[in-house]
Amino acid sequence: MSHTIPLTRESYETLQEELKRLIREERPKVIQDIAEARSHGDLSENAEYDAAKNRQGFIEGRILELQGKLARAHVVDLSGLKPDKVVFGSTVTLYDTATEEEVTYKIVGEDEADIKLGKISCSSPVGKALIGHKLDASVTVKVPSGTKEYEVIDIKYE
Repeated sequence: MSHTIPLTRESYETLQEELKRLIREERPKVIQDIAEARSHGDLSENAEYDAAKNRQGFIEGRILELQGKLARAHVVDLSGLKPDKVVFGSTVTLYDTATEEEVTYKIVGEDEADIKLGKISCSSPVGKALIGHKLDASVTVKVPSGTKEYEVIDIKYE
């Protein structure tokens, strides 16, 4: 589990902010909630105490997960590079030859992927197939619904 995790600058900063919030705000609040629930007496039938302890477990687990990701993070910086091929972090506009429509994706890490926002994982079938291709390249992708044929019509490093 010592492999690096590629992240965009935006994602790295978002994870850092979440970690800070959990440590500075959420952790102290849940500790206070546990103390308050304890003051109500019998813990065996105290739903507030159980809920606070469960929340504490979630928060501590998430803190460990974020610390691990940030420790293994490799922030990919595309500034200063010429956008001549599809790489992690690039924004790619494709022409779908079957539907004759254009679609734009940003190639991101697994944690950042959100198809509704046009962000696809570098480990997804489409993401894997696009990496390394140049402008005007034709790319065939095997997807769960069959095979897709795309043409790379624009590449941006943002």
